Amino acid sequence: MPILPKFCIRALPASSPKERAAVLALLAAALCAGAALSLRCGAQDYTAAQLLAALDGGDETVRRILVHVRLPRTLAAAMAGSALALSGALIQAVLNNTMASPNVIGVNAGAGFASMLAATVSPGGGWMPAASFLGALCTALLIYLLAARAGLSRTTLILAGIAVSSILTAGINTITLLFPGTVAGSSGFLLGGFSGVTLAALRRAAGYLAAGTALAGGLAVDLNILQLGEESAAGLGLFVGRTRFLSILAAALLAGAAVSFAGLLGFVGLLVPHMARRLIGGDNRWLLPASALLGGAFVLFCDVLSRVLFAPFELPVGIVMSLLGGPFFLYLLLHRKRSRVYA
Repeated sequence: MPILPKFCIRALPASSPKERAAVLALLAAALCAGAALSLRCGAQDYTAAQLLAALDGGDETVRRILVHVRLPRTLAAAMAGSALALSGALIQAVLNNTMASPNVIGVNAGAGFASMLAATVSPGGGWMPAASFLGALCTALLIYLLAARAGLSRTTLILAGIAVSSILTAGINTITLLFPGTVAGSSGFLLGGFSGVTLAALRRAAGYLAAGTALAGGLAVDLNILQLGEESAAGLGLFVGRTRFLSILAAALLAGAAVSFAGLLGFVGLLVPHMARRLIGGDNRWLLPASALLGGAFVLFCDVLSRVLFAPFELPVGIVMSLLGGPFFLYLLLHRKRSRVYA
């Protein structure tokens, strides 16, 4: 009996419900493996027996590291990866552009700018998740309106996103220079990472993540209909404008909440939906949960890599993401141009 499902040996993506369920099971196992590795690895590695013993009243130092450092970091990586990947899958579906993502079209930058502004106006006020969401939502709507006014095409959308992102990034840098003490670890925030993340920050963002995930799940069937084209979807009774707005709202909730505690992580929303689509196909009923699971696992493994590569020194996980995502984005540009998808 083969270890891998038949579709992994035969061809990708999975086509039958049974094969797709097997993919989701494998991705869930990868997520659990990444979480276990994240709890064990770092500047000081611990065995599973040591961690369990510490929780059972053993070494107090190990227990403190596990509860106050490793556990929040593991949860943050899984939550941010899942949220950004799911946000990217939603944006790609609603804009009908496989090169769109929260990072590429500037949604992350909008969330980051609003977060920094909120931290400047009300330090320690706990407004960062709400501000991140509003910044992400306003940026997504602005880019969509700009692209629609200039002639909605894949190239126009990407260029509008890059332009708006550069303006917002300049705003973030200005706030950082004028108020250097406002946001603790602002350099880490700009690069993206989980060093110093707390359970309190995760609790503040959890409601937004839960709402965005639930809304995304409810939109899966409508997004499948929307992929038939606006006229066909409207003919089938779909309220196209409402579906687009709710999808952008869900994507903004997810990306904004993730940015509030993880910083400006790049390329997760671009890479992971492509990987998930290759594994499980384009049906959003399967693609969205696959993206969430794969995104969490991907960021967990990248975070572990950032901790162990130069241990005891730590490389910000955002740098690892950029090193992986930059070449992939260039590949997509060249591949799409050769296949004449741009208009």
